[in-house]
Amino acid sequence: MTAEPGLETAAVVHELLDTMKSLDGKFGGLQGQELLEGYRWIFSIAAVGLDAFVWGDTRRPRFVDIVGPYRKWGGDNADAFYLYAPLDPRRTYRVRGNKGDSVYFSLTVYGGPDDGRYSERIVATVNDRMIESDSDGNFEITISTSDGADLRLEPDAVCAITRDYVVHPERDRRMTWSIECTDADVGEYRLTDADLARRFRAALTWVKDQANLVPLGLGTPNSIDEPYPVPQATFGWAAGDAAYAMGSFDLRDDQALVIRGRSPECAFWNLCLWNQFLHTYNSDYDRVTINGGQVLYEPDGSWEIVVASKDPDHANWVSTQGHPSGRIWFRWFHPAETPGQPTTEVVQLSGVTPKRST
Repeated sequence: MTAEPGLETAAVVHELLDTMKSLDGKFGGLQGQELLEGYRWIFSIAAVGLDAFVWGDTRRPRFVDIVGPYRKWGGDNADAFYLYAPLDPRRTYRVRGNKGDSVYFSLTVYGGPDDGRYSERIVATVNDRMIESDSDGNFEITISTSDGADLRLEPDAVCAITRDYVVHPERDRRMTWSIECTDADVGEYRLTDADLARRFRAALTWVKDQANLVPLGLGTPNSIDEPYPVPQATFGWAAGDAAYAMGSFDLRDDQALVIRGRSPECAFWNLCLWNQFLHTYNSDYDRVTINGGQVLYEPDGSWEIVVASKDPDHANWVSTQGHPSGRIWFRWFHPAETPGQPTTEVVQLSGVTPKRST
């Protein structure tokens, strides 16, 4: 069966499929699990592109998961859930939520091109410290061009992204979010070739742009960079109220990386291990991320985290899950100050001092 002659959608879909087929050309030099994870990454970014741009509807929007245990890309972690909804800056929206067991949450409107490219700036944001909830944890947010809106849209607004973080993701209740367009007249629905082709073209652009960001190099092995402060401006879908630090590990099976530091007062912080495609390992089997509510602290409030392939009987062990090298990522939400730079030391696994909570 062949496509209808002149069907614009067919041509774009074929280009998208050809692009996805070519992405494993980026995998040169990768081995073992990381090579296999690259193939999963292809379909993760494609799934996000399809949900956001092909299926997303600004007149009848809904929040969809873009990060989670089975959506690994772009810097995910085991403690958080991210949802996405498309926006039309000419319309008015009502968002309802319940904060569940979250220790930090936010809703951010991003602005920039509306063609599948990453957003260029934050238009507006609200977080858990700015939103009043009722006794059951419920709240409501308005999004529009009106001066009285909780989040005021600007002409380049394209989407809203939610974040909610929990300390114990295996049992804590994640937040619930819903969004509706409250305009009286949203028009009739008809699927057209031109509109669907535009949507698939945006998904194609998204896949190409995401592919240009990875695989990420390892940088200086077994070190953590100086944390950078809460940004005044941000690119892509980064948060506007967090400080970050990046590092890397490169270890033999009989080695461990001991990271020591101190976190300022903050709503939430964690450390994540990533592969070069910026996604975490499988948290269903091992602790591959650790957060401030899980860490066993020293008496002086500092902490020591051990990155290794095997558990050295240490409460703050984070598993490399068989990866000989990878990326390390720290984040601190609502930090009272920019965190100090963590220190690192490579030691023999057998030389790690056991540490367990009493």
